[in-house]
Amino acid sequence: MTSTERGIAAAEAHSAHNYHPLPVVVATAEGAWVTDVEGRRYLDMLAGYSALNFGHGNRRLLDAAKTQLERVTLTSRAFHHDRFADFCTQLAELCGMELVLPMNTGAEAVETAVKTARKWGYKVKGVPDGRAKIIVADNNFHGRTTTIVSFSTDPEARADFGPYTPGFEIVPYGDLAALEAAVDADTVAVLLEPIQGEAGVLVPPPGYLAGVRELTRSRNVLFIADEIQSGLGRTGRTFACEHEGVVPDMYVLGKALGGGVVPVSAVVSSRGVLGVYAPGEHGSTFGGNPLACAVALEVIAMLRTGEFQQRAAELGEHLHSELAQLAAGGAVSAVRGRGLWAGVDINPSRGTGREISEQLMARGVLVKDTHGSTIRLAPPLVISKEDLDWGLDQLRGVLEG
Repeated sequence: MTSTERGIAAAEAHSAHNYHPLPVVVATAEGAWVTDVEGRRYLDMLAGYSALNFGHGNRRLLDAAKTQLERVTLTSRAFHHDRFADFCTQLAELCGMELVLPMNTGAEAVETAVKTARKWGYKVKGVPDGRAKIIVADNNFHGRTTTIVSFSTDPEARADFGPYTPGFEIVPYGDLAALEAAVDADTVAVLLEPIQGEAGVLVPPPGYLAGVRELTRSRNVLFIADEIQSGLGRTGRTFACEHEGVVPDMYVLGKALGGGVVPVSAVVSSRGVLGVYAPGEHGSTFGGNPLACAVALEVIAMLRTGEFQQRAAELGEHLHSELAQLAAGGAVSAVRGRGLWAGVDINPSRGTGREISEQLMARGVLVKDTHGSTIRLAPPLVISKEDLDWGLDQLRGVLEG
């Protein structure tokens, strides 16, 4: 039995089977490349679902973490620490907002956004107690807590986890008329992904986000943008909402905010929204811890240069041009995305998304399938054009070979 086979067998024997990973066991990683326990190298075209926007082992992030590890890693929010104020100040400035509520995971941040919207609805908007409604889109993916899966339309994520949390209405993604019809006096928020990632990198119609912004503003409803996957440079802008010149009432951030080093998430909004909290009403032992703040501060500094956003825009244009050629040849039935992010629908005659992912793995490229026929491409923003082209060549070889 090989080292890979032993590692997979041990993992499957002693862990819950809530994932179906590709049969690779990663041992080391650097930049856009990972190496398995057998010494084989693979081009990472998934980047931890955008958590690794700045690549594996980014030296700036590792140095920030190592320095902080020698100082203090956790105080809890019972005390102040010397990285917290800078983190909150600089993240608020990056977002053009006023206040930050830090958490750890993306799902925690979404839960925080839901609680915030409801509390704002009762305390500020004046919605009667227990009647707050939040509108979401079908095919959404905001996490896997019991409340979040309550408004999922994915049977795999939702089935057998009831009873479900009430207070949500689901409308078709990209349908502004349906959204407008759903808004009523009890509506406190609209929660959307500017680009739906897990659904297959679905980009809404032009003008949709701007229409949502105008509708929510006119009806005194919060617009919450879940930029956990789409934000922090992935689409060629700091936030995907920027492509339509939209600023929501609340950003929900995670994944790349921790640079793939530590889990960091946050809800960022105005004083009028996040100011509804009083001490003891919400919190997290690890949220905003010194180590997380140190890493996130370096992420914010890197984003301020605009370098990574520009790379994502330029390389993304090249990526989508190459994928369009594949689509023209018939091997791919559709391509969607923005920046260095693409959902590629495989022609069923070429195989399922899982089969294509396995064939790419055999050629040294790691991607992930979703919804049967789709593969997602989201390489680290630090990937070179040469490596990106090599990875696309492997995809072309699998689909056209």
